[in-house]
Amino acid sequence: MRAGDELPPLEIAITRTLIVAGAIASRDFQDVHHDAESARAKGSPDIFMNILTTNGLVGRYVTDCFGPDAVLRKLAIRLGAPNYPGDTMVLTGRIEDVDGDGDGDVEGDTVVVRVLGANGIGRHVSGTVTVSVPPSASGGTP
Repeated sequence: MRAGDELPPLEIAITRTLIVAGAIASRDFQDVHHDAESARAKGSPDIFMNILTTNGLVGRYVTDCFGPDAVLRKLAIRLGAPNYPGDTMVLTGRIEDVDGDGDGDVEGDTVVVRVLGANGIGRHVSGTVTVSVPPSASGGTP
């Protein structure tokens, strides 16, 4: 892979279980992430995914693409449209920059990936991920 290459897309089904489990795992007990009645009372049509779960899914997407030896160095995201149960989020990525041994290959380099995640109502997440890819990494598949 080289700068400009696209990563394969990853479709993630947004289920109630994923939303609630992600909130619990990240110790985010805000009721809008697990109680539909409370979420509606606060103006949302349903519970919605928290930013920490999105952060984890974006990190998983990138490390799955580059293999198990890839190391996340920086993850900077911005949320947009909420992820509600019953929708699907599609993550896509494009290699923006490769900094390393100068040969332009990803292996053995630090890579910056531009990531976008869209659902049925719009762009859920956008941002960049910086990942170190050891020379032995062969890349995986999300």
